[in-house]
Amino acid sequence: MIRLIADEETRRFLGLVQAEPKGVFERLQRNGGSWALYGYGTFPVRLRGEREIVANCGVFHSWRGFGHGMDDVPEAGWIVRKDHWGIGLAREVMQAALEWFDRIHGPRRIACMIEDGNLGSERVAAALGFTPCGSHDIGEDGKPVIVNLFERVP
Repeated sequence: MIRLIADEETRRFLGLVQAEPKGVFERLQRNGGSWALYGYGTFPVRLRGEREIVANCGVFHSWRGFGHGMDDVPEAGWIVRKDHWGIGLAREVMQAALEWFDRIHGPRRIACMIEDGNLGSERVAAALGFTPCGSHDIGEDGKPVIVNLFERVP
């Protein structure tokens, strides 16, 4: 996971996320907790026949702590390594993940949060059926980080 987000360009729209062991470990723990408690989470993504992880995608249980429909809900998310942008990987993997989620857990509202300016991810979200439902500033120490909020409602 550290290698996945090590590239600054890959990390550009991940808000305050840094490629450092402590933060990545905490993210992995949250994902493990999502799987253990709710039966869903994110998947490491590899190309067929390859070992290197090129993306992390899926639906995880989220509690962002700022309301706006982002607390105690399934949340879709995708991180794709820069050298795999623009080839439809996020859309293909997320379409499969959402179909799996609906089949196993039943269709329900799923939230999604995309940093402002990440037009590629906004196009992926739209293709997956997500629609805008607000925005929020998740910045710290006076540095704004605006995220656009989306939802997919059955």
